[in-house]
Amino acid sequence: MLEKFVDRLPVIPTIQPLKTQNGIPFYEVTMRETTQKLHRDLPPTRIWGYNGMFPGPTFHVFRNQPIQVLWKNELPTKHFLPIDHTVHGAGIDVPDVRTVVHLHGGSTPDTSDGYPEAWFTRSFQQLGPFFTQPVYEYPNQQAATNLWYHDHAMGITRLNIYAGLLGMYIIHDEEERSLGLPDGPFDLPLIIQDRSFHQDGSLYYPSEPTPPVPDVSPSVVPEFFGKVNLVNGKVWPYLEVEPRKYRFRILNGANARFYRLSLSNGIPFTQIGTDQGLLPRPVPVTRVLIAPAERVDVIVDFSQSSGELITLTNDAPTSFPQGKKPNPNSTGVIMQFRVTKQLTQQDSVLPTKLARFKTMNEHQANNQRNLFLDMKEDSYKRPIHLLDKKLWSDPITENPRLGHIELWNLINVTKGTHPIHLHLIRFQILDRQPFDRKLYEEKGIIVPTGPRKKPEANERGWKDTVRANPSEITRIIMKFAPYAGLFVWHCHILEHEDYEMMRPYLVIK
Repeated sequence: MLEKFVDRLPVIPTIQPLKTQNGIPFYEVTMRETTQKLHRDLPPTRIWGYNGMFPGPTFHVFRNQPIQVLWKNELPTKHFLPIDHTVHGAGIDVPDVRTVVHLHGGSTPDTSDGYPEAWFTRSFQQLGPFFTQPVYEYPNQQAATNLWYHDHAMGITRLNIYAGLLGMYIIHDEEERSLGLPDGPFDLPLIIQDRSFHQDGSLYYPSEPTPPVPDVSPSVVPEFFGKVNLVNGKVWPYLEVEPRKYRFRILNGANARFYRLSLSNGIPFTQIGTDQGLLPRPVPVTRVLIAPAERVDVIVDFSQSSGELITLTNDAPTSFPQGKKPNPNSTGVIMQFRVTKQLTQQDSVLPTKLARFKTMNEHQANNQRNLFLDMKEDSYKRPIHLLDKKLWSDPITENPRLGHIELWNLINVTKGTHPIHLHLIRFQILDRQPFDRKLYEEKGIIVPTGPRKKPEANERGWKDTVRANPSEITRIIMKFAPYAGLFVWHCHILEHEDYEMMRPYLVIK
């Protein structure tokens, strides 16, 4: 067992533009293999990083200021993690190492969205069938929010992100800046992930499930859970803080692990934002549940905790919600805050109101869809998770019109919670309603067993990833704008996404 709280929390560097072209900042980001110390007592670990860093550098951009990014692949041609060539899009007919970047939560044209089959290899020598351009354009026409960028290559997303290909992308605006929230050294991204290691410090990722699958090796696993937690690329780090308010922009960057966060001394979080920006008003919470790919924006007030050592803990089961509780000595621990620094400047004051917010109404919907989250077995008897009983290769069935509002009923007939993410758009959660899953299994009908329940106060903001719980109908509402084109929606448990729990959708004019 590695010793906890021996490494300082890394502050992720901010990337700067290479130049400005016609008033538009131009960035260049290169994916490289390197080694990085992830814990004091581990040998350097081989990682793949944007600009050779894990996590990649943070983008700080401004609303309505578009940018351009040239994403370059200078990775080796052989993967160091186990590829299952029976997975769709990862067959022996495509290169083992291929990448494409998705700005998660970004409202971008489809040519810059990171479609899973728009991949490219080292030096653009080979291109996927949907590749359009090496330079991506991000309009940034969104309110202040915490997005992230990560690899999205078909059939190997779980491996490329696990290797280190992810980073934060933060949009700022004047409305947020006027609120007087903690900033500068008191405003920090926290990217939480889980990993496992071999004795030599190399990353461990299973090459097959237990028990193994006959005739397939390596084989995709149903879900992956690491044995230790990392924050900003360090195992169980610590952060020295002043007795004042801090803003933490938290991303769950894990493959499959959910985190339910709390502070060991019982002080609350004040949640100020969700995936897609600020909430209407601050929401005090003692625990924060965050699924893979979700973001929460929180204020923690250390002003009454001088001299304390406070542990950020996790008690979310794996698999979620019906699996085992985490070990309180390992995966139940995330990082430590040491309230040991002197106050250097006046503390910020938290406003009572944050963002203007207009609630969407189901009567606005032009269309409504019932979409099942379900499972079947593949030809090797492995479980496949599906969206509406369809494979990736099936014809497109979700084709909303540009500018139309749709209501999607996500009907989860599996036993686990699925974080469902839609590209291009943001949405609001209307409600969740339980139904009789046993009756569905016996007769194929959906019969609710209770009333619709509104989301918790800290979910009543703009979202791009929603927890669809088992035996529940989760209703979300959204406007398909501002771009027509080809996008995807999928579960963000990466092992599910890589093996059929992803579907293309087409916004038509």
